Amino acid sequence: MADEYCYRTAITRLCVAESDRRLLEQTIDEFRLGCRIAVERGFPGVTEKRALQSRAYEEVREETALKSQHAILATHRAAEAISGVRGRWAKGQKSSKPRFTSPTIPYDSRTMTLFDDGTVSLTTVEGRVRPELVLPEDEDGYQYQYLHDDRWSVTESSLTVRGGEYYLHLGFRRPAEDTTAEDGTVLGVDFGVENIAVTSTARFFSGREANHERRQFERRRASLQQTGTRSAHRTIQELANREQRRHRQRLHVIANDILSEAGAHDCSVIAIEELTGIRDELDHATWFHVWAFRRLREYLHYRAKAEGIEVVAVDPRNTSKRCSDCGHVADENRRSRGHFHCAACGSEANADYNAAKNIALEYVRRGPQPSRRTGTRQCALKSGTVTADGTFVPR
Repeated sequence: MADEYCYRTAITRLCVAESDRRLLEQTIDEFRLGCRIAVERGFPGVTEKRALQSRAYEEVREETALKSQHAILATHRAAEAISGVRGRWAKGQKSSKPRFTSPTIPYDSRTMTLFDDGTVSLTTVEGRVRPELVLPEDEDGYQYQYLHDDRWSVTESSLTVRGGEYYLHLGFRRPAEDTTAEDGTVLGVDFGVENIAVTSTARFFSGREANHERRQFERRRASLQQTGTRSAHRTIQELANREQRRHRQRLHVIANDILSEAGAHDCSVIAIEELTGIRDELDHATWFHVWAFRRLREYLHYRAKAEGIEVVAVDPRNTSKRCSDCGHVADENRRSRGHFHCAACGSEANADYNAAKNIALEYVRRGPQPSRRTGTRQCALKSGTVTADGTFVPR
């Protein structure tokens, strides 16, 4: 896995002098112009970065004040945007030519240098500026775990403007550890509507607040759409952006807590549901829930690599109808959305908790893939572990 990395982003505000603000603002404006020029040269057919760089680089250099490397990065950003549009077209979705309005610009090793004194050198349209990173006074600030750890190296980052302040999204990477686990303890995680996630150790992450906020937003949006003014449409977009930020933050917290739960129970594997066809399994799930499940899965994968934990997907079929105690599968086992009652053995449990155990046990029963034997895997429970043959070991 020498060519695989785990990536992290550390966001920090910059203390920028007034004279440097003008240069950074101008550089961002020129970069957006460069992206638009490159899109005009390549849309809709050119999606390969080097191909668009060859086609548009000279024009970007002539028509903007960008330095050489930022002109190259502008063509690459344009190629990515065109590729995104074509990807949406392939799915039957509507999408128009990229416009580039966000006040953001990428920085790589040729355009940015991070110094040990807490400053950073950034290329602009007129030389370089060297603002100071505004880091937390508390040494426990999360940025320090990347800045002070030699295993993490700086990679492509981005500068953005919010509320008149400049923020640097510092990118870091380190080689990923081999997380393939033949044996070990498995934490099962079930995704749902009432509960965003439930673990096989009986840790519940309620979706009540997120669902309530979503309903409030839908009502507010419907009211504003009836107004139909330009101001109302701007307000809708602002509300949508704010809501999405809140949901993303909530999912980040849930992902961290799931990983903490895995660590507390010495789990080397987190088993989750394969999301293909999840709308069929959860007929009451909306597009919003599917979006949340996909984001949560991404965040788990993203963080688990650095913790040496493998995230695997299992087939969710019958996980909500199978009894995790006796294995009996029947529609009548799931008599309501939240309650599971096995018609064969009489076992009762929260339906999402029962499904989380089934998800973990599904992976436990797989065994190591080359041999298909069961091995010594076990499912993590709140009170201990259970193996594929039902052997329970108290915690």
